Amino acid sequence: MTTTTVSGTWAIGAAALLIGLAYYAAALDGVFSARDHGGAVRALTPLSGSARLFRQRRRVTPAADRLLWRVGGGGLISVALLMVTVVPLGRWTLFDFDMGIVWFNAMDVCVWALVWLAGWGANSTHSLVGGYRFLAQGLGYELSLMFALVAPVIAAESLRVGTVAEAQHGLWYVVWMPVAFAVYCLGVAGFSVWGPMSAAFGADIAGGATAELSGVDRLLMAVGRYALLAAGSAFAVPLFLGGGAGPLLPDWLWTIVKTVVLLTVLVWLRRRLPLLRPDKFMEIGWLVLLPAVLVQDLIVAIVAVWR
Repeated sequence: MTTTTVSGTWAIGAAALLIGLAYYAAALDGVFSARDHGGAVRALTPLSGSARLFRQRRRVTPAADRLLWRVGGGGLISVALLMVTVVPLGRWTLFDFDMGIVWFNAMDVCVWALVWLAGWGANSTHSLVGGYRFLAQGLGYELSLMFALVAPVIAAESLRVGTVAEAQHGLWYVVWMPVAFAVYCLGVAGFSVWGPMSAAFGADIAGGATAELSGVDRLLMAVGRYALLAAGSAFAVPLFLGGGAGPLLPDWLWTIVKTVVLLTVLVWLRRRLPLLRPDKFMEIGWLVLLPAVLVQDLIVAIVAVWR
């Protein structure tokens, strides 16, 4: 199947789809939260919460670097949008880069700077601690995530996302690269500051990097996190889940279905896994995850050479 690059005007549709997926994740998260706490289940909770934050005044801290603070809080949405530009929707894509996987990884690394800027710019102790927590956590997952991205590249012999998806004809990479897929999903939770990887926003430090955010700034940070989770789920489809391959449905619809399924699982796992301390996770990342994913890469390389 040949990947077709569409007009840049379709970027509006891609942005709308990403925001729709982010809204779905937020609504689903609200449903799970209400069930866990015995509250009423309302699908429109994200809309009412957004309206409340729009009406809320922005908090101002003394001697804050407002530019860095605003960029850090609002930049996550931009990174998520840039991530999905290289994700094929079936046979269509916005940008058919020869190094699309490197592009995705570069955008993921940008999250490091943005979360830290949100913590630093507020000129607040709790925010700064949250920013540094995220950097410590990133040291634990980023290298493993990079090598998890390498496994499909080795098998497909290409850094082009469309080629990686096409190379899975007959057998999805998730079947024989389960370690790389699991590490990738953990990395998605990491750069989305989600679930067990959300220590940077921990309640023990009053919300960490989000401690001083309010109003529109807090809304942008929340939407950015859900958008990153959706973008990470979408990128997993061509990388591990066969792209748009599937029976009966058109390829673009299969891409969306697979994205929604993985996104649902990640949202559900948020309250099912314990919060990981950054210092402990660094040990796990360097002593367990990194060796495991390197062994996975070695196995993939041997299979690729044998073929």
